[in-house]
Amino acid sequence: MARFNRIKHHSSTAKLVFLTSCAGLLGVALVVHFLWASSSFYVASFYSSVAPIWVLEKSGVLVVTDVTTTKIADKRENAKEKKEGTPERFLSATYADLPAPEFQWEEMPPAPVPRLDGAAIQIKNILYVFAGYGSLDYVHSHVDIYNFTSNTWVGRFDMPKEMGHSHLGVASDGRYIYVVSGQYGPQCRGPTARTFVLDTETKKWRSMPPLPAPRYAPASQLWRGRLHVMGGSKENRHTPGLEHWSIAVKDGKALEKQWRTEIPIPRGGPHRACVVVNDRLFVIGGQEGDFMAKPGSPIFKCSCRHEVVYADVYMLDDEKKWKVLPPMPKPNSHIECSWVIANNSIIITGGTTEKHPVSKRMVLVGEVFQFHLDSLTWSVIGKLPFRIKTTLAGFWDGWLYFTSGQRDSGPDNPRPKKVIGEMWRTKLSL
Repeated sequence: MARFNRIKHHSSTAKLVFLTSCAGLLGVALVVHFLWASSSFYVASFYSSVAPIWVLEKSGVLVVTDVTTTKIADKRENAKEKKEGTPERFLSATYADLPAPEFQWEEMPPAPVPRLDGAAIQIKNILYVFAGYGSLDYVHSHVDIYNFTSNTWVGRFDMPKEMGHSHLGVASDGRYIYVVSGQYGPQCRGPTARTFVLDTETKKWRSMPPLPAPRYAPASQLWRGRLHVMGGSKENRHTPGLEHWSIAVKDGKALEKQWRTEIPIPRGGPHRACVVVNDRLFVIGGQEGDFMAKPGSPIFKCSCRHEVVYADVYMLDDEKKWKVLPPMPKPNSHIECSWVIANNSIIITGGTTEKHPVSKRMVLVGEVFQFHLDSLTWSVIGKLPFRIKTTLAGFWDGWLYFTSGQRDSGPDNPRPKKVIGEMWRTKLSL
């Protein structure tokens, strides 16, 4: 009996040890499984965060889009755009273009030479085209003549050697053309205060009293028997001038020995249209600031400076006080000879507007604007064949013409590129 009890006790102990061992092995197995699962999770997590970066670096293609890789891709794209100088994708290069009808343009015989920042005056069916840059290092010193009736270039003659070569102020009484101040020489050389008058019947030049101070591209016009000159840029080519001077003239002669000081223009600067119609004087558009000569440059090499293009319109009438009129549809400059008068309105072709806010590059204008003189309101009436600045415009027998200037780089790129001498026309229906 005692031996049976000992055997029974030994058997119970063995079972307990066996069960304990099994439990221990099961516990170890559970711990090992947990650790393996945990390690697999962390490895997978680490790979999922690193793999997209590795793929992006190796191939340039983003496979997994998460916050980290999106930020990295954006930084790399921004760095690339900054390096290449390309505009950010959210603002098109053509953002400043305005919707307008398409005109049917016809190309006419080109001018004998390409020119930028030239000047022009129309007398009846003849367009006189003056001076201008052929390139930054070469300027013209002659006048070309276009006949709107025969649609041909019919003549050429020289300008006085002392006369400016670009950025001129011009005005006419129907026979005599007055040429005021302007830049003398290529690149960004200094201005002259010299003033001349051309008799278009004899092709003879005569000197007139010089301006009180030199000016670049001043607004100039004949009004009530006096030659008015205002605004423009001062001698350093950048500072806007507010001064307004006039001198009495008749039959191509100055009736006074000195210029008279008039009421200053509210806003100064060059490259604006100046028009007299219905016994009112209008000054349209323009800019403050311009290229300057690089300090110390022996050739007066042009250097870019800050510019502000504006849409302002001012008028003088019987009260002889400047009145502010509705602005242009968008800021516009380089339009001093880009206008014509047609059907009791002022038509303006092309120009330059504000620089692209991202690339900071110049943006050319490709629209045709109409200023209605009865309502003093603006319309955008059509498109040019391309964007262009410093056009030289004319109007004859219902046809709107323009020639010369600097055109854009293409339909999707409004930056200035080629200086041209092309002549174009379209039939206006106003």
